[in-house]
Amino acid sequence: MKRLFLYMLTGMSLMGVTSCSDFLDTVPHDALSPSTTWKTEDDAQKFLVGCYDGWADPTQLVYLDCGSDIGYNNFEWEEWKTIGNGSMSAAASVYDMYKFDIIRRCNTFLENIENIEFEDDAKKNDMIAQVRTIRAYQYFDKNWWYGGIPIISNYETAEEAQVPRNTEEEVTKFVYDELDAAIPLLKDAPSSRGYIAKGTALAIKMRSALYYGDYDRAKATAQAIMDLGQYELDSNYSNLFTVAGQGSKEIIASVQRIENLKTFGVIGQMYNNADAGWSSIVPTQKLIDMYEMDNGLTKEEAGTYYDPAHPFAHRDPRMAMTVIFPGQDWNGRIFNTLDKQINGEDNKDFPGGADNASKTALTWYKYLGPKSQYSDMWNTNACPIIFRYAEVLLTYAEAENELNGPSAIVYDLLDQVRLRAGHKAVDRSKYGTQATLRELIRRERTIEFAGEGLRRADILRWKDESGKMIAEKVLNGKLTRIVGTVDYNGTDPYTRATITGTDEFIENRSFKVTNRYLPIPQKARDANPNLEQNDGY
Repeated sequence: MKRLFLYMLTGMSLMGVTSCSDFLDTVPHDALSPSTTWKTEDDAQKFLVGCYDGWADPTQLVYLDCGSDIGYNNFEWEEWKTIGNGSMSAAASVYDMYKFDIIRRCNTFLENIENIEFEDDAKKNDMIAQVRTIRAYQYFDKNWWYGGIPIISNYETAEEAQVPRNTEEEVTKFVYDELDAAIPLLKDAPSSRGYIAKGTALAIKMRSALYYGDYDRAKATAQAIMDLGQYELDSNYSNLFTVAGQGSKEIIASVQRIENLKTFGVIGQMYNNADAGWSSIVPTQKLIDMYEMDNGLTKEEAGTYYDPAHPFAHRDPRMAMTVIFPGQDWNGRIFNTLDKQINGEDNKDFPGGADNASKTALTWYKYLGPKSQYSDMWNTNACPIIFRYAEVLLTYAEAENELNGPSAIVYDLLDQVRLRAGHKAVDRSKYGTQATLRELIRRERTIEFAGEGLRRADILRWKDESGKMIAEKVLNGKLTRIVGTVDYNGTDPYTRATITGTDEFIENRSFKVTNRYLPIPQKARDANPNLEQNDGY
């Protein structure tokens, strides 16, 4: 993998990727001339890997749930807090996903690769298909969050780059056209980890179709991924989010990082204060409340089996593999975010004690545990997952239920995901209608992918019985945390914490219909007056 990143650094240098920082993706004047660099297959390989750098933003992947009801971002300057609480505006601090530098790199690659003669045309076509897939993902991602973006070329002048937005439908069609052209040319399996093969292109197509409610396309594409025979569920759910599990056959695509060369330091921002982290990205109690009990009942259905004083006991096993909760054994100590003092000393992890302590009293376990896997949490080789096979199975299940209602295959797919994590199979009689099964599928998707950046898109696309976005319900109101104490004499990590309340105020949250889309950054509109702002901003 080191060779991949050496190529990446070379490719970035050749393409002059640092020269364009805003929407005006003009040809960079500090890049090497195509006439002197596009000569050999090795040149093409370097430019190809340059296209990969940043093709999926790892920071965005781990922060995205902060824009939903199951996650929280503590610091406004990190630019996700305003997305979560609904205070975003064109001028406010909002994380900028409106960048076209990678699309420009892809355009440059596709414009120049025809100048190179390859001994094997299949190799050339595969490289072209990889780049078209990267470009398609970039368009899909921006299109979803901003709702119609310009389909751009490379421009020589700023004036030429001042093009209007295409419609959301036009960009979606462009994405499908790009992927449909790329998929037949891609290999079934990547040449090495980190490269795009058929599964990644199909996964982009599948997710786009699901997000836009094209259930026939989503189902067919999910089936195509299954038919590849390249992927399977990992028997160890927790393993997926560790360095040791990066080669799992469940992972379809992930952002590649390596220590001391191309690192992912955001991991350090995720740890709690006592671990010398920032607690920037944390889960909420609302997520904990969504986990079923270990008998398959929700906490509301469980009666006295659910104890509000011990809310972490008897839950879906995925909870402890996703969240670090009070009372849990963690990094050689008992995790305690409830007591202001421990043995007469100030508790560094107490929410009100320090800025860097988790304000929700919870911390993500995904990508963080075990802490010993990183020699330096600010210099890690954590590789955030973009797509994995469980999403394929749950996409098929959701699409099939929306098209045809409950069926044996829907239950089977849900059971595959639940059982591999040690949870109960689906109760067929309880979830025997389209509406009840829809409720279960939505909860299952939330639990399975918590902390992986899918929740905000889901609550934007899902509707309630009246046609309102689920976000309108779950992102309006007060965000609160639990309070209580931890018993250090307790032997059961699930009951060491005794919760005495769940109403400690964190922040007010609001969501308006116009928050469906993010605001176009003002700097982009200043550079391009033809960009119309989204409604409400």
